[in-house]
Amino acid sequence: MASATTKPGGRAAILSRREVEGLIANGRHIIIVDQQVLKVDAWLQYHPGGDKSILHMVGRDATDEVHGYHSAETLKLMMKYRIGTIDGRWINFIPPIQGGKFRPYVEGVADAEEGQDEDNDLCSDASRAPSPVFDTEILSARHRGTSKNDRLVSSASSASSVSEPDDGMTWLDTLTRERIDLDIAKYPSLDLATQDEVVRKYRLLDERIRAERLYDCNYSAYAIETCRYTFFFSMFLLFLHWGWYIPSAAFLGCLWHQLTFTVHDAGHMGITHNFHTDSLIGIFIANYIGGLSIGWWKRNHNVHHIVTNSPEHDPDIEYIPFFAVSHRFLESLTSTFYEKLMPFDAVAEFLLPYQAYLYYPILTFGRFNLYVLSWGYLLRGLGPRKGPAWWHRWVELVGQVFFWYWYGYVVLYKSIPTNSDRFAFLMISHMITMPLHAQITLSHFSMSTAELGPHESFPQKMLRTTMDIDCPQWLDFFHGGLQFQAVHHLFPRMPRHNLRRTQTLVQEFCTDVGIPYALYGVVDGSKQVIGRLGEVGRQAAILSKCQKTMAKRGDLLHGH
Repeated sequence: MASATTKPGGRAAILSRREVEGLIANGRHIIIVDQQVLKVDAWLQYHPGGDKSILHMVGRDATDEVHGYHSAETLKLMMKYRIGTIDGRWINFIPPIQGGKFRPYVEGVADAEEGQDEDNDLCSDASRAPSPVFDTEILSARHRGTSKNDRLVSSASSASSVSEPDDGMTWLDTLTRERIDLDIAKYPSLDLATQDEVVRKYRLLDERIRAERLYDCNYSAYAIETCRYTFFFSMFLLFLHWGWYIPSAAFLGCLWHQLTFTVHDAGHMGITHNFHTDSLIGIFIANYIGGLSIGWWKRNHNVHHIVTNSPEHDPDIEYIPFFAVSHRFLESLTSTFYEKLMPFDAVAEFLLPYQAYLYYPILTFGRFNLYVLSWGYLLRGLGPRKGPAWWHRWVELVGQVFFWYWYGYVVLYKSIPTNSDRFAFLMISHMITMPLHAQITLSHFSMSTAELGPHESFPQKMLRTTMDIDCPQWLDFFHGGLQFQAVHHLFPRMPRHNLRRTQTLVQEFCTDVGIPYALYGVVDGSKQVIGRLGEVGRQAAILSKCQKTMAKRGDLLHGH
């Protein structure tokens, strides 16, 4: 096993794919960035964004993801974890956290296996357990070919055209294959040459954006927003002083709604681009003013950006039993983020058929769930306890206490005289933030949740799973820039005030590479989401009915 980081003369050792696979099989966390092989085991406990986002990059070329989320200074620091380089184009493995299997490296034997990999489907090296959906050998005719690149479009990356279900294939498996097949027909081929061209043009677009200084923060826009924040805060205090509790609560809710956009920028280091400064801005607004943990949000949100709309892995779509945006949630999946089963149980059976009708009412109470998740994150110490963010947890905990002192004690208890008025103030101030929760889910709930495998490029996956919302420029303040989610997912560190200017460039890129660009108005986008929820709700009702029928037949067969 190669262990030296350099060869004689100071050159980095070149590691083969089998050697890297062997390292991962031995429990090492290896990622590829700019042709450099990084062993990041020691960094997992320090990473400010949590360990889960790194785990989803193990065995993969993470160049675009790493560049998208980190500063140039951080990229330089990463090189201290370099153990070698690769020669040529890297072929991605499926990370262990996603079910990838890896073979130990035995010198000599592994060298012979390396040559065999050239002629075999390389995804079979690190595939999940055999599946009638993902492990078939037949590819869609549109993507069938005789070249090496064509053969690399494995069954983990695509699925056959759906005709007759294979033996052992369930109804849900058939739905999965249909969804995969639709995406294969709609988006560019998954062969390596096509995906490499998508990546090449994406990187050229990034260079153009940097040249046009679109990563620079527009501080004048924040000056305007600060005036808006001051107005909402002043109205909240004024009406509270007058005893007009309902309008006071509404203005406080509006303040929370608007401040979230600034927290989002700070979490992505999009304000000053300095880690500590943006972290303090985010902590102060999120914890001290809003009662929510930015550490929880970053850990959650970073994973969302890496595995967007993946039912097993993306916490931003894992809301069962209340919502299921894919029929795959009806299979009782295990969440790799929460590390627990998401059962299709009796509660889900009851709620999901009505989820299209419950969508807005449930979102109205979404902020209460964020309190639970925030406190769970902080009390369990899920954030980094060492490294540059070690102190965040303690500052956040102080912020949580401060929030419940000024909001729970000073405002609700001391300033409002009756329990009925307190309850009304509590509910109105929280319910008024509902458009924010709708905004976040709107850009993803109706988009693809299919798994197209490890060969799909970062930009294609982001555009396949994310929708932009069209609105007039004067209404940007209401959406806070989050209506440009597709643009944001491609360039997450870009300040949101520059996203509208970048949208035209992204549309040109999509036209050039042949990736459909999802752009809907608020009404049409909402119809898409409600339609998806209604579709999965009907599937849940059918499955529930079938299970009850089969159970009844089983009872009859056994004489019960």
